[in-house]
Amino acid sequence: MAAEIVNTTSTSKLDNIDIRILRALSRDGRMAWSDLANEVGLSVTPTLRRVRQMEGDGLIQGYSARLDETRLIGEMAVFISITMERQVKDALNTFEAAASALPEVMGGYLMSGSQDYILHAFVRDLSHYQDLLGKLTEIEGIAHIQSSFVLNSFLSRPAPLLGDQG
Repeated sequence: MAAEIVNTTSTSKLDNIDIRILRALSRDGRMAWSDLANEVGLSVTPTLRRVRQMEGDGLIQGYSARLDETRLIGEMAVFISITMERQVKDALNTFEAAASALPEVMGGYLMSGSQDYILHAFVRDLSHYQDLLGKLTEIEGIAHIQSSFVLNSFLSRPAPLLGDQG
């Protein structure tokens, strides 16, 4: 029996072949179309048609290389919690633009709960962190900053594909 996942961006459903295509592309987005077709058991034309459909539906949003941030930016990963003075649109937009411009920041998330934002950043050492902290404190509208350094990263993976049989 084929597992089905409803694609919420369109009326189409994913079958096991679609899931195998997504699994293969999430593992290696640079694989040749012929290799992908062989892996999923179709010829190139229907495989490519399925990939293009999932791209058109927005299920496949793009292809990228996984970079080692620790080697490019710094070995110390840090999560930085930000509490804003006011949660008004202009203040939030200003903060998001300023934080997005910082090369150390790899991810930024508007949160529910006691903090307004959590930033995921990488720095070389404590001096580099202090420089980053100095840049953050220059952003208008921040009331409080709290940081937590990552001691060990034990999991980083692409989205799971439920119903995948292999």
